[in-house]
Amino acid sequence: MKIQIRARLSLMMFLEFFIWGGWFVTLGTYLSNSLNATGSQSAMAFVTQSWGAIIAPFVIGLVADRFFNAEKILGLLHLAGAVLMYLLFKAENFETFYPYMLVYMVGFMPTLALVNSVSFNQMNDPSRDFTSIRVWGTVGWIVAGLAISYVFQWDSASAIRMGLLKNTFLVTAIASAVLGVYSFTLPATPPKIALRQRSSLKEILGLDALKLLADKNFLFFFIASILICIPLAFYYQNANPFLSELGMANPTGKMTIGQASEVGFMLLLPFFFKRFGIKASLIAAMLAWSVRYILFAFGNAGEFSFMLITGIALHGVCYDFFFVSGQIYTNSKAGEHQKSATQGLITLATYGVGMLVGFAVAGYITDMYKYVKGVGGHNWQAIWLFPAGFAVVVTILFSFFFKNEKIEYKQ
Repeated sequence: MKIQIRARLSLMMFLEFFIWGGWFVTLGTYLSNSLNATGSQSAMAFVTQSWGAIIAPFVIGLVADRFFNAEKILGLLHLAGAVLMYLLFKAENFETFYPYMLVYMVGFMPTLALVNSVSFNQMNDPSRDFTSIRVWGTVGWIVAGLAISYVFQWDSASAIRMGLLKNTFLVTAIASAVLGVYSFTLPATPPKIALRQRSSLKEILGLDALKLLADKNFLFFFIASILICIPLAFYYQNANPFLSELGMANPTGKMTIGQASEVGFMLLLPFFFKRFGIKASLIAAMLAWSVRYILFAFGNAGEFSFMLITGIALHGVCYDFFFVSGQIYTNSKAGEHQKSATQGLITLATYGVGMLVGFAVAGYITDMYKYVKGVGGHNWQAIWLFPAGFAVVVTILFSFFFKNEKIEYKQ
């Protein structure tokens, strides 16, 4: 791959995940403190991500694989997202906030598959090249978190009381507008299927990617992707409010330790892939989730704060070894004409169905273990032990049913 193309794709990934990390990490804290949302209302806001992921495969299958260039769709969605982010910045209550969030996520989630499609289209060997491009998305997420905590300090207790955390949406709106314009300059990623080719409604909607589920091993991977995202939803929804409630200083900045570890593990992933294979990568990720939640359950912001930091640092294994490995595995299984639709399918399984259930469960359990008496707070130990146990069960079942596959690795 040419250096110029690599640099352009890397900037695309940087902006894509800067946008996501710029508001998503602190969303739970913002909802509970600035909009006085309950756990169930917070779950509703986070579930918009899942609705977007469920719709994403149909958007991708309909337009990116058949009618329009992927990079142009990416640009239009981010320009629309910039407007919606500004409306979220202006929203003053949950009732106004929620509809904008729902529409925004329906538009944003397809972009995760689109940036992958644009990247894979330029690669001769995705198992080798993709991680070095994708790692810049992680860098973007880190920069967003560090800026929130250490540059602007919008997640400090005083700033939250002053309502400054809402500024994350304004910064994200600006970044989304930049990526929207930039997307139109990216390498062309034309539709894989000619318009003159006759197609069934199933193919037009991208549902032909579902035929991959006839492969028993891919079916087990698909089911495991849904199940493991149920405990993952607890981290996305509760980690920042949890650390803030414990009194940890600069919680958003410290959570970027997870993305820093993600950079290292992402660069390690191709070598791990070659040595141990796809199954070991996925199992390592699922076990890391269990360990993380156990550390959260028994750590605190004082004597045992090292347990919290370790739990955060495990994000590199959790995310890279499951999501990035899964994207590479999915790309290897997809037919030439369904690359985008198949990436959308795995987005549906993970960020869609899995987290749809996960956020609902997380909201219910968070409200269940909220202290009624006293000054408030939650029984976080009880909250974190549930996803820890669930992840262990999923890991055991996956290790039994999924058979290791050899994915070609080129030097």
